[in-house]
Amino acid sequence: MTEWTISAVFDEVAAAVPDRTLTVCGERRRTFGDTALRTRKFANFLAERGFGVHTPRAELDRWECGQDRIALLMRNDQYLDVMIAGMKARVVPVNINHHYTAHEIRDLLAYIKPRGIVYHRSFGEVVEQSVPEGVELLVSVDDGSDVPELAGAIGYEDAVALGADEPVIETSPDDLVMLCTGGTTGRPKGVLWRQSDMYVSSMNGADHESGEPLRQLALMTGHVWFAVSPLSHAAGIWTSFAGLLAGQTIVLYDDQRKFDAHRALRVAEQEKAALMTIVGDAYAGPLVRAMREQTYDLSALMAIGTGGAATNPVHRRDLLELLPHAFVVEGYGSSETGGMGFGRSTKGNEVDSFAPMPGGTAVSDDRTRFLTPGEGEVGWAARSGRVPLGYLDDRDATERTFPVIGDIRMAIPGDRATVDADGSLRLLGRDALVVNTGGEKVFVEEVEEVLRSNPRISDALVVGRPSAKWGNEVVALVCVDPGDRVYAANQVGPTALRKLCRSRLAGFKVPKAVIYVDEIRRLGNGKPDYRWAMQRAATEAEGSENDDA
Repeated sequence: MTEWTISAVFDEVAAAVPDRTLTVCGERRRTFGDTALRTRKFANFLAERGFGVHTPRAELDRWECGQDRIALLMRNDQYLDVMIAGMKARVVPVNINHHYTAHEIRDLLAYIKPRGIVYHRSFGEVVEQSVPEGVELLVSVDDGSDVPELAGAIGYEDAVALGADEPVIETSPDDLVMLCTGGTTGRPKGVLWRQSDMYVSSMNGADHESGEPLRQLALMTGHVWFAVSPLSHAAGIWTSFAGLLAGQTIVLYDDQRKFDAHRALRVAEQEKAALMTIVGDAYAGPLVRAMREQTYDLSALMAIGTGGAATNPVHRRDLLELLPHAFVVEGYGSSETGGMGFGRSTKGNEVDSFAPMPGGTAVSDDRTRFLTPGEGEVGWAARSGRVPLGYLDDRDATERTFPVIGDIRMAIPGDRATVDADGSLRLLGRDALVVNTGGEKVFVEEVEEVLRSNPRISDALVVGRPSAKWGNEVVALVCVDPGDRVYAANQVGPTALRKLCRSRLAGFKVPKAVIYVDEIRRLGNGKPDYRWAMQRAATEAEGSENDDA
């Protein structure tokens, strides 16, 4: 054996350290050994009901799926257990964002076509409103809710109890995991990953001739990793699996309640977390404020990893000031690429580009060649090698995002990038968010970074909207304290903010309008909700000055 399935790797690790704590979530603590048995029993429960593979991979196109799907509409507690069990049953687990409305979930489930749904009981009403035809199995995970059980549903603990201890189902490296994209600018797509490829590309894995290296690694580890970011999104899934498949203890943020930075820091202190993973500004800003309000013993915390959304350089600098013994690792990647690159900053030595991981690269604007270091062309961030097969049931999008360049299959998700002279990737922004104004292109993230550098601005988004004069115009949505808008107009008023942008950016990038909002709406994974921002910009124009900037 050289290629491995994720579940097979997990079983090797669990056999090596069965008594080590695997997961901590709220009051629940579970060992590797206990989880290995429980996930096997739930896998057999699914298999006994006919769930599994119905068409071999070799008979399918790369955008097709020949395995049954189970949709996971869950919070963090027991999420990893259900994912592992699904993979052991050769069933495809699919992440569903529980922050979506019932309408959005119904639309997404109709696209995914799951045969089963596993959900926390408090989501029962949403499941009842959203369940599509073809769903044969509903499994509810107890979360202390008093929401009535849905008719025909079975409790997760009951399902585990009904599953047989044996056999261990033989899996294949071709077995799939499906990740739904964040839906930042449109309806989520289902990205189809071979398990073996995901393990290597996104979970710090490798091919092995035997399980011995896996067992030896597990015996040498045992640190505590605190996954603050939600598991219903790729960044949280990958971080958690990268840790547990190496034998680390994974602390999960108990997200039955809204994120509370003080609560997260108390958990990090109590569990002596060595690594804490977050999603950009939605987490970094509150953590900085909380550490300034109260002292915590975070001497064990050696690193904060952030990815999935941009992190304001101001927040990064503050984290390093507050935790001078630690470093901040900013990761770049997507559901379509896995980890692409990382930037590691320490106090006094911050970086704003990404060292590419194996396969991480950039291709030319016409997608015909690889960019060379220092040439300056704005191309596309890309990855080669162990990349996804495609998007579920979407041939055109598959061939567009996962093209073949010089006999090499690539993943090109749509991020613009250049390659610095030292070979590092410099991200400019997502092409779908570029504003074409007056014949010029504006990458919104560049403008957002300048706006967020103002200490009185807690958050900002930049979008485009139609303009009779410019074709499209740049609009900024900013979040400031209401008192600042009245008493510090010279610093956060429209004229002041445009002056700030003009001091660092070309005139065509300066926002034509500034809209003040109480908060910047973000998706459940911490990413900005650009669809909301575009709708808001289309209906409001507070602070607009149609000058020639």
